[in-house]
Amino acid sequence: MDPRPSLEPGRPPSAVLPGLWLFPPNRDSQGGSAWLLETPDLDLLIDCPAFSQANLAFLVSRGRRAGAAGAGRIVLTGRDGHGRCRRLQEQLGWPVVVQEQEAYLLPGVDPLLTFASEWELAPGVRLLWTPGPSPGACVLHAQGPGPAGDGLFCGRLLVPLGPGSLAPQRRRNTFHWPRQVASVERLVRWLPAGSPGWIASGGGLGALRGGRIVTGAAALLASLRPDPGAPSDPLAGG
Repeated sequence: MDPRPSLEPGRPPSAVLPGLWLFPPNRDSQGGSAWLLETPDLDLLIDCPAFSQANLAFLVSRGRRAGAAGAGRIVLTGRDGHGRCRRLQEQLGWPVVVQEQEAYLLPGVDPLLTFASEWELAPGVRLLWTPGPSPGACVLHAQGPGPAGDGLFCGRLLVPLGPGSLAPQRRRNTFHWPRQVASVERLVRWLPAGSPGWIASGGGLGALRGGRIVTGAAALLASLRPDPGAPSDPLAGG
């Protein structure tokens, strides 16, 4: 049975760049932000948007455009972005990708793909485990021929603090603050020189004052200073 008539209408995502869309804030994810990135190989839904008629219609149309169910992937950057993942996945048929530490939070989700430390999901698309905001937090870096260019989806590892500004922030539900700071340091080392061109956060974007992505991202990341008290490796104890 098609569940869409019983859902709230909602609003569809808005285009941010060629091949990049931002969904309206999702109250199931504490007002967080979900994104859709078009790549030459498949569509990537980064975190879960609201389970609404408008969002389902948009995503189903993307699957039809690609010619087959399963033409996309749902990539979860941390537990705060799961939303109503199982119901969304059931409608789309797209595999869900999650860092292995948080696979247990998704019973009944099938297919479910997991990774440990790093994974090349598609040509030019890489995932990095960045524990701290949650045990299985991760980021996604896309660099290649896709229309949106060179971007980083940082989940809640970095959150908006003001117009054009992102930084790690300790919150009430932060899993492990020293590891989060160390994960930022590891991320900077992991990225290619001069990359990324822009960053899309999974947190609420209100502090950006109407902005949606943060440009000049490589310089922004280079300006972040690690906490001298944090372990140098996010896998270290503490």
